[in-house]
Amino acid sequence: MKPLFLCALPLLVLAGCAQPDDSSFPGYAEGEYVRLGAPLAGTLLKLHLHQGDTVVAGAAAYGLEQASEGAARQEAQSRVERAEALLADLRKGARSDEQAAIAAELKAAQAALALSRANLERERKLVSAQFLSRARLDQAQSAVEADQARVEQAAARLRTARSSARSDQVAAAEKDIAAARAQLAQVQWRLDQKTQTVPVAGLVTEVNYRAGEWVPAGAPVLTLLPPQNIKARFFIPEAGLGRLRVGQGVTIACDGCTPLAARISFISPQAEYTSPLIYSKENRATLVFMVEATPEPAQAARLHPGQPLTVTPGPAS
Repeated sequence: MKPLFLCALPLLVLAGCAQPDDSSFPGYAEGEYVRLGAPLAGTLLKLHLHQGDTVVAGAAAYGLEQASEGAARQEAQSRVERAEALLADLRKGARSDEQAAIAAELKAAQAALALSRANLERERKLVSAQFLSRARLDQAQSAVEADQARVEQAAARLRTARSSARSDQVAAAEKDIAAARAQLAQVQWRLDQKTQTVPVAGLVTEVNYRAGEWVPAGAPVLTLLPPQNIKARFFIPEAGLGRLRVGQGVTIACDGCTPLAARISFISPQAEYTSPLIYSKENRATLVFMVEATPEPAQAARLHPGQPLTVTPGPAS
């Protein structure tokens, strides 16, 4: 019996030194965070969320002081209203009282013209009878021409008063309105940026500022982790690279949790680690490639970034 045992011993040693099962790959959970900040600086007045809250998209997140932006909006709104009022005034012409005054001036000028013309006729007869000098006739003629000019001037003013402004004036007023409205839109945008809402549903993982603190422009006040941004990241050796493809199903297992299904969403085109030696059959095993698998958002919420995982190709059993 002893020789038989000695013959079987090498087989037992070889069995104990066999390579472990390479059908599963170690990995960890990874999360891509959403950091919520405002493009403008200000004092944090109201914080609606706390660390650990699960929020939905569109929920109020926080608000910064906005006294300056509110005043700027009122000013811009007043500029728009002033420009619109000016354009309306240009389009409707002069007021009825102004038109009546100009019409009265025209009537007086016409009466003066009629009188000066009558005087001119009398002067002509007297000059023809040689009762007056030729100079008196020239004076009468000048008076008629002056009164005629006054009538034409009053008539022109009345036409202008009864009509709207010139087209170029109206066009300029319309441009002023467009500029005022553009300025109002800019100010409104700045005002809106002082109140932030949650862009995507997820878990609040960090709160970096408290009410009363100064928040620099662009600094993230809150950090969110949407469930769809949680994935499994694992590494496969070079020899197993041909076994996996994007879209392939895998099973994710972790300590104390029920296995969940996922699909491979990314396979790195480059090795994460390369041996410093020339490649050979012996050291090619040191080459590993990163692979990412994404579960459904409802299941991904069960994972925690940094959590150790075991990934097995194929559906969960």
